[in-house]
Amino acid sequence: MRKITKEIILFIAQGGYAGRFPVAPGTAGTVVGILLYLLIMGLPAIGYLVVCVLAAGIGTWAAGEAEKLLGKKDAPSIVIDEIAGFLLAMFMIPPTWGAIIAGFFVFRFFDILKPWPLRNLEKMHGGAGVMLDDIGAGIYTNIVLQVSMHFIGGR
Repeated sequence: MRKITKEIILFIAQGGYAGRFPVAPGTAGTVVGILLYLLIMGLPAIGYLVVCVLAAGIGTWAAGEAEKLLGKKDAPSIVIDEIAGFLLAMFMIPPTWGAIIAGFFVFRFFDILKPWPLRNLEKMHGGAGVMLDDIGAGIYTNIVLQVSMHFIGGR
């Protein structure tokens, strides 16, 4: 594989190299997810969903290739899964700072705790094993935020 291709794969998989942050790389990846969210939050729902699907698809490929390059399953520096998961967590959530902060903490909670069946998804091979538990954490987070908005937000 050519050097440029390797660097592109690692750039994507490591969230613009946020995954190389020496402490809590998953949290750094989630911060990149917040930054990307701020860029796309004004898209119509279908456009936002297309970005989520692209992030998940490209992320699955990049994570699988990065595992091979790094020689380690779900290496901590691979954070594209946190980015894609956070974007999904914020789907159809009003773009307020309160919602973004709540989304960050709830997503990190589910990403770290990995309640059933997320831990089982993590055991899959390749990019799917890297991505699916965080996609699940994003879905769980979105449900919590939607329910919270319904009861707390008075919708």
